[in-house]
Amino acid sequence: MITGTAITKTFRQRGGVLGHREVPALRGVDFAIERGGAVCFIGESGCGKTTLGRIIAGLETCDSGEIVIDGTPMSGLSPRRRRPYFRRVQMIHQDPYSALNPTRTIHQTLRAPLALRARQTGRPKPWIDARAEELLALVGIDPGYVLPRYPHQLSGGMRQRVVIARALTMDPEALVADEAVSMIDVSLRLGILALLRRLREQLGVGVLFITHDIATARYIGDESELYVLYRGQVVEHGPTETVINEPVHPYTQSLLSATPVLHGLERPGPDRIVPTEALDERHGDAGCLFARRCPLATERCERDRPVLGHDPAYPTTQRHACFHPRRRQVIPLAAGA
Repeated sequence: MITGTAITKTFRQRGGVLGHREVPALRGVDFAIERGGAVCFIGESGCGKTTLGRIIAGLETCDSGEIVIDGTPMSGLSPRRRRPYFRRVQMIHQDPYSALNPTRTIHQTLRAPLALRARQTGRPKPWIDARAEELLALVGIDPGYVLPRYPHQLSGGMRQRVVIARALTMDPEALVADEAVSMIDVSLRLGILALLRRLREQLGVGVLFITHDIATARYIGDESELYVLYRGQVVEHGPTETVINEPVHPYTQSLLSATPVLHGLERPGPDRIVPTEALDERHGDAGCLFARRCPLATERCERDRPVLGHDPAYPTTQRHACFHPRRRQVIPLAAGA
């Protein structure tokens, strides 16, 4: 199990009249990934999803908060002692074209981490090549065809499957999939998503899926938890189907309101919400982070910051950070419904 508590991260931009500007990327984010479970983080670009994924995978450090892997806090360990724990979390990058070294064959790409794994587990050298073939077969591609080839000789879908196979070389407990299907053909996306679901079932590997696409989150997040991020803060969290079908935070509702409607087969949700203005992070953060864009904001929203939790006066399954929660039907409905 992998958990995070109060994870914060701030980037400092240099330049301009004032010399520098601080940009909060994460503001006290909590999460938990069960072994074999799935967690989805959704939100618009710049909300902090990728930064969180990199912190969980050990590619970035947080300013404060705690990552705990299998009961061991990471903050008290040196980088050398921390490394074996973070190997249990592997990243599946967004771009399969740049994620693979163009000068190495797929055999060389898989052999390097497998050789390390063989040393760690005391396995003989013949296991390395056998395991490479096994992993490629597991992700649904022919080892005999793929192993001797270079990345540019493969299609985008095959490259992404190779990236997944490489992530599995270290026998991870969790995979962090950062927009893992956004740069491959639409016709191939469902196959990759089905593969990730199958890996959860077969290997018991947890999946943290980062996306801005609601349909993708819904598919990969079957029986999972959905976190909605806005400007680095979790504004709504709960079971995936509940958050999508009965959102209570206006930002979640505005995200879902943007879901395309299949005319003739669907009709728009009756309670759709549209932000009143574009995102501008230059404004202060005294109150609710979404207040300036929220058509339902009040003076209290401008003044005070809501905290993620449950409202006793308006009980819901999911937690939310809103002073005025209300269930709304915003996703498209079947035309006859």
